[in-house]
Amino acid sequence: MRLKHKVSIITGAAQGIGLATALKFAEEGASVVVCDVKPDGVDAAAAMVRARGAAVLGIVANVTDRAALDAVAQQAQVRFGRIDVLVNNAGITRDARLQKMTLEQFDSVIDVNLRGVFHATQAVLPMMLEQQSGVILNASSVVGIYGNYGQTNYAASKFGVIGFTKTWARELGPKGIRVNAVAPGFVETPILASIPDKVMQQMREQVPLHRLGRPEEIANVYAFLASDEASYVNGAVIEVSGGMTV
Repeated sequence: MRLKHKVSIITGAAQGIGLATALKFAEEGASVVVCDVKPDGVDAAAAMVRARGAAVLGIVANVTDRAALDAVAQQAQVRFGRIDVLVNNAGITRDARLQKMTLEQFDSVIDVNLRGVFHATQAVLPMMLEQQSGVILNASSVVGIYGNYGQTNYAASKFGVIGFTKTWARELGPKGIRVNAVAPGFVETPILASIPDKVMQQMREQVPLHRLGRPEEIANVYAFLASDEASYVNGAVIEVSGGMTV
């Protein structure tokens, strides 16, 4: 098991890619802290992780609340004694064309997708610095590399996450902490639930594999990056998109 004895915190872990990552990490031997804003989702995800034989701690927290994330890190440290991996997965969309986008739509996406990554990483950093080891994994997106119609806020947040990743890889690499980002393409998650079938079909046709990704396919990449197999991977942005940008 590639993640045996590693303690991981995963934000937005109640559904989609976050849940798939929590389950994958559990199967790979990690202890998992399931963090999400939805209480019922946290309970269900924690039960699924536990069913896979992993130690688990479920915590309800909003990534926009710095005090709450400090508490998550403290509880993880008390329960498991260390923090080895943080997966900054929590994210939202509030799509609109530039001329129609409200300040609330813009600010809410930046608060969760960008500031939330900053808050969570600062919260776990003291533990990782003390250990002189750790892995930070950030959820970017192909939208953060290439942009996308109607997603000014989302593209800005995901491009910003890449900036975090590159900067922190330089700052923290000498301290034994690796930082990488994953940039998924179109993935079958609840975040796409409101998209009409016709548009979904068009999305599939953009991908050379002619299908959307599955959450577990992104989780597999996170598991590799979290493991010692990726010990020389630092500052990378790995696109997992089925080749849609080729």
